[in-house]
Amino acid sequence: MNRQAQGDAAVQTPSQHRSGRVSGRVYTDEDIFNAEREAVFDNSWRLVCHESELPEPFDYRTFEHVGRNAFVIRGPDGTLRSFLNACSHRGARLLDAPAGNAERIRCFYHLWAYDSLGECVTIPRVEAYDGANLDRDSLGLKPLRTDTHLGLVFVNVDGRAPALKEYLSGALDSFSGIMGTKPLEVFHYSRAVLDCNWKAWHETNMDIYHELMHVVLRRTQLNAMPMEDRRLVVYGNGHGGSGKLQASYDDYSGFSGRGSDVIPFPDTGPNDFRFTALFPCSVVLSRGTVMRLDTVTPLSPHRALLEMRGLGLAGESAADRRVRERHHNQYWGPFGRNVPEDMYAAEACGTSFRGGTAKGQIIARDEGLTGQDDALMRGFYEEWGRRVGRYADDLEPRQ
Repeated sequence: MNRQAQGDAAVQTPSQHRSGRVSGRVYTDEDIFNAEREAVFDNSWRLVCHESELPEPFDYRTFEHVGRNAFVIRGPDGTLRSFLNACSHRGARLLDAPAGNAERIRCFYHLWAYDSLGECVTIPRVEAYDGANLDRDSLGLKPLRTDTHLGLVFVNVDGRAPALKEYLSGALDSFSGIMGTKPLEVFHYSRAVLDCNWKAWHETNMDIYHELMHVVLRRTQLNAMPMEDRRLVVYGNGHGGSGKLQASYDDYSGFSGRGSDVIPFPDTGPNDFRFTALFPCSVVLSRGTVMRLDTVTPLSPHRALLEMRGLGLAGESAADRRVRERHHNQYWGPFGRNVPEDMYAAEACGTSFRGGTAKGQIIARDEGLTGQDDALMRGFYEEWGRRVGRYADDLEPRQ
């Protein structure tokens, strides 16, 4: 097992789980999908939003977590808490809007109400329940573990899972200067439903080899840094990412001046690029002057919800923000030069696996954690297999 040092993080090349292949059933099998819900998602920390999206007391955002409706809300004490989005009375969904502000969370059905701490505070005509021995203290909303790191808000269904810092295993350390020096805020949010398995999208963020697909990357990134100088990092718990990669924009039409017409983020240069893919379903990317957060949510074996956020510096001038928005949308907007092609690629794989045309894929590229190595995907599937209890190449039980 090869080891390198990347800051304080110990990195490693994971085993290729035997064949360096992944069975197409990983993307299509209903039993595998159901096993993932419990073994992968029910005890993993999942990124749900950025704290700037909840600036004021009682601000909330709703989200879906593998079939469960939930929401995160800022309390009057400034603390972020998350709860399942269901009334304790008859189970009706409480909050329908994607975001809002609610000091009292009132169910439309029978007007039971809850505060931002999740406690049940109103039961209309409560005296009629005298014979039922209801314990109001037990009728609050079901909480989810909630924690933050570098402004990112995470939740976990499993109260026994390791703490967030332990789970991250140093995977976001390379972003501490970028995200922990000055306050950031979300300026872009988009969502799309993809006709593919959730893993097909997440792989687009771990697969450096597919730079060859993007014209914009062939002209701005492939020739900007020798392959042998690139460094990839495999962390614990299925996370993986890159060291500082380089881009060069001046020779690409419409991108010239990108490195000088707006202030980059702290601890990064205008031509720097880095990313971290967090197991199981999120990614943090920085491209000099812009940042992107991805989260993909499984809807079925063949459909996934993709949410994307763009980050800028809080309090920057309107002129700088307009340039930053343009930089973001050039690459990562819904009509940008990068993301639509990634969507097409994920759905093209989904079509082949779903129909049985393709029986699997190869993730065996080995460049010693440089260049376009497949090590990040191998690390992902090593963790996936450990949790699900199957080898990903032919889905035999792990010994």
